[in-house]
Amino acid sequence: MTLTPRTPRVVAFAASAKRPARSRFLVEAVAAELARLRRIDLRVYDLLDAGPGLGATQRSELTLPAARLVDAVEKADALILGTPVYQGGYAGLFKHVFDFIEPAKLAGRPVVLTATGGGLRHSLVVEHSMRPLFGFFAAHVAPTSVYAGPDCITHDSVTDPAIAARIASAAAELSALIDVARAGAATDTSRHGFETSAG
Repeated sequence: MTLTPRTPRVVAFAASAKRPARSRFLVEAVAAELARLRRIDLRVYDLLDAGPGLGATQRSELTLPAARLVDAVEKADALILGTPVYQGGYAGLFKHVFDFIEPAKLAGRPVVLTATGGGLRHSLVVEHSMRPLFGFFAAHVAPTSVYAGPDCITHDSVTDPAIAARIASAAAELSALIDVARAGAATDTSRHGFETSAG
């Protein structure tokens, strides 16, 4: 009997502290493109969903809304992550969310990285700051990242064809990475099952 694979749980998280926000729109745009390619169970979060409790210094001190965000990130099958760029780096609370994550929870996790900023000088934040962070977690980060300046997107539309193309590429890569992760998990399950029955 062939089991139907569970619909992948995808969490899109933008470290934006207001709505509407370009950072949230960008992760939603990647998610929408991914949903065009395959069925997904999507959850979208920003800092407003976490609330002020995200400022806790220990995971055990997180308020329920903040704890739900961290828990959702850990349990997702794939992540679409975004941050506004401040002072040449990702948002402090973006990093703070991942300070609560157990590194093993993100190992092999398919991830797309996005960022928004005020100009081209911020465009390398994804490659110089975000990608190394998720390299530490041993996540499977899509080759294509998406950076959008103020003239590339608004809160409700993509205005730059090059950014639209990158969104499409990132979503396609994420879909492929989800399949790779599932195949790897199935192989591990089969191997462990064989070892158990053989033992």
